[in-house]
Order: sequence, then structure tokens, then C-alpha cells
Amino acid sequence: MSKEFISQRIAVYAGKQIDPNSDKQVEEVLLSKFNIHLPQRRSMNESLVAAISDHEILRLIIEYRSLGS
Repeated sequence: MSKEFISQRIAVYAGKQIDPNSDKQVEEVLLSKFNIHLPQRRSMNESLVAAISDHEILRLIIEYRSLGS
């Protein structure tokens, strides 16, 4: 999947366009829209992986971030 396609799927779930690389935007959307509280980890990526089973959007964000810039 392309980054653009993944970004569009994330936007569908989030109800708005967000930057999947922005920890602040990701955390805000997960909390406000899905009531997902990420566990405290050393990095945002580790927190996302720890909570991956909570919602499909988490898998998409991790996939997007893994593709780099």
C-alpha cells in the first residue's frame, strides 16, 4: 500500500485529515474519537504497537510510519 492510500484510510477512520507522523495529532484523535489510551512506552511507536489490537487505525498508523519519508 502507498503512504497516500494509508493516509486516506486513516483520515476515514479519524473523520479528518491528520499527520500520522505527528505524535500529538495521533494521540488526540485516538483519545477523542476512539477513547484509546496509549500505554506509556519509551516512544510513540512502541505505545502504538502495545495497543495495536484496540483498533484498525493503529495498524494503519504503524504501517504509515514504517514507510519512512
